[in-house]
Amino acid sequence: MEASGVWRIRVFVLTLCLGPASILLQPRASAQSQIPPAANAPSLISMEDAVRIALQYNQALRAQRLNIDQSKAGEITASLKPNPVLGNLVDTIPIFSPQTIRLQTQIYEETLSYTVERGGKREKRVAVAKDNTDVAAKTVTDNERQLRFQVVQAFINVLLAKSVLLLAQDNLANYSQQLDLNKSRLTAGDLAEADYIKLSLQKLQFEQDVSAARLSLVQAKANLRQQLGYQSVAENYDVTGSLTHAKHDVQLEDLEKQALANRPDLQAARSGVKMAADTVALAFGNKVRDWTWGTDYTNQNFGINGVGVSLSFELPFHDRNQGEIARSQAAVKQAQEAESSTQVGVLTDVVNAYNGLRTSEEVVDLFEGGYLDQAMQSRDLSNYAYQRGAATILDLLDAERSYRATQLAYRQALAAQMTAAEQVNLVVGAQVIR
Repeated sequence: MEASGVWRIRVFVLTLCLGPASILLQPRASAQSQIPPAANAPSLISMEDAVRIALQYNQALRAQRLNIDQSKAGEITASLKPNPVLGNLVDTIPIFSPQTIRLQTQIYEETLSYTVERGGKREKRVAVAKDNTDVAAKTVTDNERQLRFQVVQAFINVLLAKSVLLLAQDNLANYSQQLDLNKSRLTAGDLAEADYIKLSLQKLQFEQDVSAARLSLVQAKANLRQQLGYQSVAENYDVTGSLTHAKHDVQLEDLEKQALANRPDLQAARSGVKMAADTVALAFGNKVRDWTWGTDYTNQNFGINGVGVSLSFELPFHDRNQGEIARSQAAVKQAQEAESSTQVGVLTDVVNAYNGLRTSEEVVDLFEGGYLDQAMQSRDLSNYAYQRGAATILDLLDAERSYRATQLAYRQALAAQMTAAEQVNLVVGAQVIR
């Protein structure tokens, strides 16, 4: 009984000692860092849902956000002051005559020294560290901007794939119905067997279109799921929405002004110029040599005690931080050139995106202005004429191919127009088109 009781006490004490440490060693789980399990993941998402999920659960973006935390940790390091130095000296130890060693025959000295930073080094280090954090934060914002566009683009590709699959299935169903009617004509003797074989072979193309469209839909959804975060949506998820054509009244001059004010990559470049300037100030601050103050207490043999004060500093005859000053000054010019280059790139992106949007809208207008109706009328007329012997089978197949190609190109034009609108949001850095 006594041994058992002692064992319980030991276990209890060990638990108290290791409990707090085990808690500290466990990783912290926050709502933002947790990935929802697939069982609770949504199975039907809209475009807005897709963007929201990606900004929260995209693994690459989550990793990039940790750069901000690392930069903030760098601010802590930059703000730290030097530690005082405590020294202990025992002197005059007769190592070749150990028999004469006595505590009262040695010299004991205790020293305490502290380095005083001069030139505002600590404040300038903190300024550079905060600049670095600002650049990191704006870089992450720029990554969010790019991810938003990538998600929307992938979402539009899913909508396009669904629309193309529906078109392929409708075309196959319509052609199968026509093929059944022509089979009745073949049975009745109104259609040559050679013509019917050509019509039957054409059905293979429609079936291949359906298979290719299904594969494209699977690939498009897999690409979107990768952008969202693989476990953030259900495995058999689907999207809501459709390809639509909307007019967008935007002006090039307004877009350029908004881009120059909103683009996070340009803001990061501007912050880079400030960080480079603060780095120059830090380099000049490091040029100033620090002072090291010290005090000591000495206990010698025969009871002689003494206190001393010391001051030491480096004589800057050779190293005056010339190289770092020159490097940081060159880095300022480099940062300024990078800012100018980024600004030119922003304006170029806006011009390209604006004209791309206008061109895509014109293309969609061409389809909706009559070409869609003409392709459908051509197919219907060719089928009607062929059924009555006024057109050849080649005319019928050519009209069918033109209709399929026109419908497919129209859906691609819609997707391109929607993507071009999101491209404008991307280059501006704000949701100017909704």
